[in-house]
Amino acid sequence: MYESIRIAPSILAADLLHLRDEVELALKCGADELHVDVMDGHFVPNLSNGPDVVKALRRGFPDAWLDVHLMLSEPERYLETFAKAGSSSLTVHAEAVRSPDTLMKIRELGIQPGISLKPATPVSALKPFLPLAERVLIMTVEPGFGGQKLMRSCAEKALELRKLGFGGHIACDGGVTFENAPELAALGIDTLVMGTAFFRAENPQAVADMVHAL
Repeated sequence: MYESIRIAPSILAADLLHLRDEVELALKCGADELHVDVMDGHFVPNLSNGPDVVKALRRGFPDAWLDVHLMLSEPERYLETFAKAGSSSLTVHAEAVRSPDTLMKIRELGIQPGISLKPATPVSALKPFLPLAERVLIMTVEPGFGGQKLMRSCAEKALELRKLGFGGHIACDGGVTFENAPELAALGIDTLVMGTAFFRAENPQAVADMVHAL
C-alpha cells in the first residue's frame, strides 16, 4: 500500500475548455495521479475521452501518472492503443474482460494493470484477477456520470479485498468528497478519485492537503 493516501483528480469533472490549466492546477496542488475515464456509450451510457486525449496529456505533462479507466465493452481491442498513447496504468472492468489474461497483456505492454467492478458486482468476481492486478478500482456509484452520491456499502468492499489478502492499491471512484474521505481511508482505500469535489472546490489545494494528511 501507499505510505499516504493519494488523490487522483478525475478530468471528467474538469473544465474541458481549459483542460491544460485544470491539469496544471491539479498537479500544482500535489495530485498523485490523473484519472482518465474512457467511456464507449455501450458499457456505460456516456461517451468520453479517446486515446488522443491521453496522448495530449502525456505530451503536455510527461511526468504525470495517467491512470486510464477503460469503461468499454471490449477493452482488449484497445489496450495497445492506450498503451502507445502514454497510459501509466490501465484499469479494465471485471464485467467486460474475457479472462485474467487481459491483465497479463497489460503488464506485457509495460503498463500497470488494474481491475474494476461496478456497484452490483461482488468482490468474489475479482478473485481470478487479483494475482495479476496491481490495483483495484471500486466503483461507489453507477459508472457513467459524475456528481453522484457515494454508496458506502460499495466502499466497504475494500475490507473484503484486504481479507482476501490483496496487498495492491485500492482506489475508490464515485461520490468521494472532502467530508467522506477520512471514512474511506479508514476502510483501507489508499487512492481517492475525486472529480467534482476537487475541480469545483473553492480551495482545491485544501482538498489535496486534507487527503495527504489522512
